[in-house]
Amino acid sequence: MPKAPSPVVGTAPANPANPVDPTSATAMPAVSSADVAPPASYEAGLQELERLVGELESGQLPLDRLLDSYRRGAFLLTHCRERLQAVEDQIKVLDAGTLKTWSPE
Repeated sequence: MPKAPSPVVGTAPANPANPVDPTSATAMPAVSSADVAPPASYEAGLQELERLVGELESGQLPLDRLLDSYRRGAFLLTHCRERLQAVEDQIKVLDAGTLKTWSPE
């Protein structure tokens, strides 16, 4: 009776459920340049983020677009938060380190 080949020590069999396996069909795709392209302005980023949230909440996106939209939304959220923080930091400097409440005059 022939013997089954013995596994090579130190290697794991290919597993399509393992995202670390580079030959796997389910490995995470590379991030596209569109995912990390900053918006033209804070307002443009906020508008795009609101549109993406609406699409995601609709439940009508195909699975591949869902992941891309989520990735882009996460990038936009981080970008907008950083821009807002930068402006707040500049206001603190202009007001000698104390953040004042803005009131329309």
